[in-house]
Amino acid sequence: MNVPPKQQRTLLRFGGSGGWTSAVTLVALMVVLPVFAVFYLALFPTENIWAHLVDTVLPHYVTTTLKLMVGVGAGSVLLGVATAWLVTMCRFPGQRWFEWALLLPFAVPAYVVAYVYTDLLEYAGPVQETLRAYFGWQTARDYWFPEIRSLGGAILMFTLVLYPYVYMLARAAFLEQSMSIQAASRTLGCTPWQSFLRVSLPMARPAIAVGLSLVSMETINDFGTVDYFAVRSLTAGIYDTWLNMGNLGGAAQIASLMLVFVVLLITLERLGRARQRHFSAPDRFNTLLTFRLHGWRAAGAWLVCALPLAAGFLVPVWVLGRYAWINLASSWTPEFAAIARNSFVLSATAALIACALGLVLSYGKRLYPTRGVSLMGRLSSLGYAMPGAVLAIGVIVPFAAFDNSLDQLMDNLFGISTGLLLSGTLFAVVFAYVVRFLAVANGAVESSLAKVTPTMDMAARSLGYNSLQTLFHVHLPQIRGGLLTGALIVFVDCMKELPATLILRPFNFDTLATHVYQYASDEMLEASALGALMIVAVGIIPVIVLSRSIAGSRRTERG
Repeated sequence: MNVPPKQQRTLLRFGGSGGWTSAVTLVALMVVLPVFAVFYLALFPTENIWAHLVDTVLPHYVTTTLKLMVGVGAGSVLLGVATAWLVTMCRFPGQRWFEWALLLPFAVPAYVVAYVYTDLLEYAGPVQETLRAYFGWQTARDYWFPEIRSLGGAILMFTLVLYPYVYMLARAAFLEQSMSIQAASRTLGCTPWQSFLRVSLPMARPAIAVGLSLVSMETINDFGTVDYFAVRSLTAGIYDTWLNMGNLGGAAQIASLMLVFVVLLITLERLGRARQRHFSAPDRFNTLLTFRLHGWRAAGAWLVCALPLAAGFLVPVWVLGRYAWINLASSWTPEFAAIARNSFVLSATAALIACALGLVLSYGKRLYPTRGVSLMGRLSSLGYAMPGAVLAIGVIVPFAAFDNSLDQLMDNLFGISTGLLLSGTLFAVVFAYVVRFLAVANGAVESSLAKVTPTMDMAARSLGYNSLQTLFHVHLPQIRGGLLTGALIVFVDCMKELPATLILRPFNFDTLATHVYQYASDEMLEASALGALMIVAVGIIPVIVLSRSIAGSRRTERG
């Protein structure tokens, strides 16, 4: 039943509006609080060292970050678009397997890949040892070998695990394209390659732009890789200014500059899509016709798909699995079990809270789709665009101010000290997780809720249900799949989150991410292998969900 949008708004609004709009506003303010805290501290620092940063290290931080973003973006687009086109439009040996397997590097954190390849490719690693033994080289001066701990090495590591962002969105865009347009290009004399360049690629450009912006934001967010490779990016600059120089105000100023980078990325991505309008083709549900490849073309396509999969997933998992098996007896200890439990409990708690708040946002927008409520919903998505290090500063500043004010008040009134109630506690870690990944949960819930017809709300109203009763008895049973998907993705993202966890965690409290980072930073990859492998194993679950969702969007010709 098609109900006009204006009539939908009238039908869905039942019950008082104050409660839902207030709840949506509170959630949005919770997300915006860290952003305001960062900018406030940057504008009014206790000790202003901005001029010193500009004259010394800041230009290098900015230049390095730009080089990282450009290099990783170019590599991710090249790998993601090429593999997406091949598995979508071509048939060759292993193509059906590559459709989902190319998403597997998505499950591996960049810092884990960096640790593995450093162990393999450094001077004392097995690759260079084998080369020296085979060619008879004695020292490093006898031959040249690329330095893995470098800017180029960091770009390669990021590209291997971030290209699935572009692959996933480009593949979805290729699946949705009209076969009639491609057939028209072929009748006009275009070869498959020319049809790809002139028709399919321009039509998929908006989706590729979204994937590129996500890749760039993940590159800015990373700390483990750039720290391990001694690449002085803006994220590394925040840690150096805060922890080594002891100047939180200077760190906030660098963090505010990172937020400007993120805003520019989002703005450029939206401007790039603003002039393009592509609508669903009437034949998008027809079977997608593909090209069968033979001989060297089939072998080339297989190689193009196999190389990023092997380098980004198979090799790291093989190395980690081997180390984990060899050191299983010494790695699986009560302390490690406690660390794993910490990760699972924190991530599950954050996922549940994020989905609950996402439900509030989505349902509030469904009941009252006004400009104010829509604006609050958009503000609540800001957290996902905030790098973890920036978010940590935005959380710790207001929390520390609250703790200090309350402690002083209680000391003046009753002569007692309340200590740290928010900052330096697990509450701060969970709060940061929820703020950062609320947009993911909200997106999953909102997309599921949008599929529920407004007539269901009308029927519930005729039975005497208010808005809350309708949510629990009518909507929740229908959107369980979306809720579960959102919770699963948030859970995995929290398991991998490193920058915010390193800063906000209590003393002597570790998660799998911090456990892996600490051991690998001390050149003890063997001791961290089991934890890293566990993070990867958990990350595979949403990869399977995403792959099935993309593959089910359209039938393709088999044979």
